[in-house]
Amino acid sequence: MRIRREDVEAVRERSRIDEVVGEYVTLRTAGIGALKGLCPFHDEKTPSFNVRPTVGFYHCFGCQKGGDVISFVMEIDHLSFAEAVERLAQRIGLQLRYEDESGNEGKRPDQAGVNQRRRLLEANRMAEQFYIEQLGTSPEASIGRQFLVDRGFDQAAAAHFGVGFAPRGGEVLTRHLTGRGFTGDELVSAGISGQGRRGLYDRFRGRLIWPIRDVTGGTLGFGARRLFDDDTIEAKYLNTPETSLYKKSHVLYGVDLAKREIAKNHQVVVVEGYTDVMSCHLAGETTAVATCGTAFAADHIRIVRRLIGDERNSDGRVIFTFDGDKAGQNAALKAFEDDQKFVSQTYVSIAPSGMDPCDLRLRHGNEAVRELIAGRRPMFEFKIESIINGVDLSTVEGGARALRLAAPVVANIRDEVIRLGYAVKLAGMLGMDEELVRQSVARAQRAGAVGGGNGGRAEQSGGNKASGGGRQWNNRRNEGPAGGIQQPDGSWQMPDGTYILPPEPKKGWKGKDGKGGKGGGNWGERDRQRWNNGEGKTGFSGGQNVNGGQNFNGGQNFSGGNSWDEPPPEDMPPPEDEPPYDAYENHGGPVTPGTTTSPTQVPETPRRPPRPTLSRPDPRDKNAAIERQALECMLQVPRLVPSAETDALPADTFQTPLYRAIHEAIRGAGGIAVAVGLTEAAWVALVQDFAPDPVVPMITELVVAPLPTLEDEVALARYAAGMILHIAEAQLAREISSLKAAWQRGEDVGMRVMELEIAKRALSERKHGVT
Repeated sequence: MRIRREDVEAVRERSRIDEVVGEYVTLRTAGIGALKGLCPFHDEKTPSFNVRPTVGFYHCFGCQKGGDVISFVMEIDHLSFAEAVERLAQRIGLQLRYEDESGNEGKRPDQAGVNQRRRLLEANRMAEQFYIEQLGTSPEASIGRQFLVDRGFDQAAAAHFGVGFAPRGGEVLTRHLTGRGFTGDELVSAGISGQGRRGLYDRFRGRLIWPIRDVTGGTLGFGARRLFDDDTIEAKYLNTPETSLYKKSHVLYGVDLAKREIAKNHQVVVVEGYTDVMSCHLAGETTAVATCGTAFAADHIRIVRRLIGDERNSDGRVIFTFDGDKAGQNAALKAFEDDQKFVSQTYVSIAPSGMDPCDLRLRHGNEAVRELIAGRRPMFEFKIESIINGVDLSTVEGGARALRLAAPVVANIRDEVIRLGYAVKLAGMLGMDEELVRQSVARAQRAGAVGGGNGGRAEQSGGNKASGGGRQWNNRRNEGPAGGIQQPDGSWQMPDGTYILPPEPKKGWKGKDGKGGKGGGNWGERDRQRWNNGEGKTGFSGGQNVNGGQNFNGGQNFSGGNSWDEPPPEDMPPPEDEPPYDAYENHGGPVTPGTTTSPTQVPETPRRPPRPTLSRPDPRDKNAAIERQALECMLQVPRLVPSAETDALPADTFQTPLYRAIHEAIRGAGGIAVAVGLTEAAWVALVQDFAPDPVVPMITELVVAPLPTLEDEVALARYAAGMILHIAEAQLAREISSLKAAWQRGEDVGMRVMELEIAKRALSERKHGVT
């Protein structure tokens, strides 16, 4: 059975791509009709993920992923085509219809593998409702209700966060859900039930329950707090085991409630527990989230960065809160290791007297929680003070040791002005000459660059971790003193709180043959020369900016001695020769673009002809750049380009093979005369239907590429007309040049040359009149 094509089209048309993407990524305006944010599919510092709502497409100019709203859901949640359509249909409240291969109406295959995720999400949703009902009605849940009251949470707070109670009986929830059509295998797969020797049993019994949701509000799993002293499981908190839905390193508790405020305020507060999140939100700090039974790690950072809009020159803030006890201090120091993974400024807030935000609110009220967050301290300042407090500054030796430990921390600050400020502050804290401290910081900065950049937090090409600029103990892998915990600056923190310095750094890693520290180490001259000469390597643009910062990182092989400043990132994927997906592969044929209101007849959609892969042009090719801009206008704002001149462009107008193929598809689709009678989305779909398969992803890219940020549509129309007229003028110039060569050979083409010269002059005057 398959979903009816009409229903798929309805899902695509009614699902706003900016709203769907916005549930995962914070989008900001990036020109007329364009939005931009950090790509959810790869790590990046500068946003290159573009969305154009009017045509329903997205494209990332970094990793080259692109498509429509269905392909986005498929990619972001690893779903099949049918699952993605069903997810979006449920979101907009559309009842899907199914049919067999002959077009006969049928029923949705409920137990089919493609629907497993939907079934598990539904099971979790019904389990959440069951737990909530039990908390409010079950007599044995009184201990849970009292637990909440004792911590300052009333019934409204419990309802807002979906808090529930799991009955103590061993199979109550399991029987409840199997009675509603769920199988035992589904309940085990969702982590709701366990499989024992005597059959299924409830995984959570006699515990207070918190639902753990994704950014869209779907319930992925649960966290359960111990209430009864005779609970045979002594762990205070239990979480859903790893399932196809719930992966603890990929979820943050409270993110569904906090995401909009995070995006609005460019701030996230990271706390340690469920009740801490509740307390912060109730106190007015509604950007609080918490990890679920695991440390804050790389996957959590990616979630936060996408939501906060963590990009260069941003004013984002990431605030970690920890208890004021020794464990909290150590956790704060560990969080320092993640500072360089953010572009935003990181802070730490330590609650007094070992209290967490929940205790703080209970004892001192909401204002105390707000003051805790407002009193945040920069992570670097906290780290430096922690180092100095662990060293005896009453001796010269102690001061020297403190400087050696703190200098790499200061050197690791990205902002030069802030780095110099901390150097001055460190000099005052140590009572040392400012110039001496600045020199120590500069030496630490150079040592970090030799060891791999980012303060030595990189890896050598040989695989050994180079901490603090490549420092090691006894030329071996980082094996420190017994009981010590290695710090990001290369020192070792001992159990008694003291620090031991690492050995002095050796000379930098050899540059020959590219054995520098990865992510900042020195490439050998021989390797750099090989990149510069293009000796069989796969070159890339290295961040070359073309047309408003559109990066071309497709990884094409550019020969002929093109020079590249650096090798491509190891995780950069190859360019896609095929579309991200075929919207109707095994689902009933090609896209129907819609009907036209124009009297011009829409040509019959042909089968896409086979065609060899067309390489991207060199981004430094100015003529190719102009051709690209002209195609962007034809595809994005056809109503603003001069229709007659555009449709009159001959087939050989575009000199770049890739762009010529796209122009041929535009001509095949009927040109601008047809485009003005279609919606923007239908026009793009029609052009894609006339394009060879390898060209379709580039069309998506051109459709999503930001046009110049002009003050109004009149200015944009002048820009679009100028691009088309420039292309037409260049075409006439080539034709005139060819005719003049024929004239010199004695052919009678003089009158034709004069006609074209007059036409070219008229185009030039028009072009300068609109630009």
